[in-house]
Amino acid sequence: MSEFTVMSPSKKTYMAKAFDDRVGCALTVAVLRELANKAHPNTVYGVATAQEEVGTRGARTSAEAVDPDVCFALDVSPIGDIPGIPDDQTKEKIGGGPAIIMYDKGMIPNIKLRGLTVDTARELGINLQLSTLDFGSYDTSAVHLHGTGVPSLAIGIPTRHVHSHNSIMRRTDFDDTVRLLTAIIMKLDKNTVAGLAPV
Repeated sequence: MSEFTVMSPSKKTYMAKAFDDRVGCALTVAVLRELANKAHPNTVYGVATAQEEVGTRGARTSAEAVDPDVCFALDVSPIGDIPGIPDDQTKEKIGGGPAIIMYDKGMIPNIKLRGLTVDTARELGINLQLSTLDFGSYDTSAVHLHGTGVPSLAIGIPTRHVHSHNSIMRRTDFDDTVRLLTAIIMKLDKNTVAGLAPV
């Protein structure tokens, strides 16, 4: 039995099963709730995909259904900030801010969308962590190939013990990701989206 557990005196560290990728679903809902009360220039789709771990199959069919102009994949970012792991083997830490995925086995993100994300995080005073994944890929690896290409970026919540029966994350990373994504979506008007295309 793996029950949701609030840890640490700060009450900001959570332990539960299957944060991968229930946390992505929770982020999606939280961002949609934020946007419901704000004026913005977009139609926003929140999609919960299936079979990411075995070929990003749900992301492919979802891209066909939505035909997006921009895509953010919201997921966990596996980390090893635990005793015994040298610093040069894991730079990300829980509580260190959202992680943007610099590359995985299926994609290098759109440079301009990555830049917009970094700039927006700086404006908001949100710390970002840079992550890579060389043993798998996020849903963006499928979506960025849709049609003539979709500017895409994966953002992960740094999470310990991702594929075990209990994983650990920090609530502040979650809240900062919601603030960051909400602010980026508010900026994505027609001209900004058009400017994300490669020159």
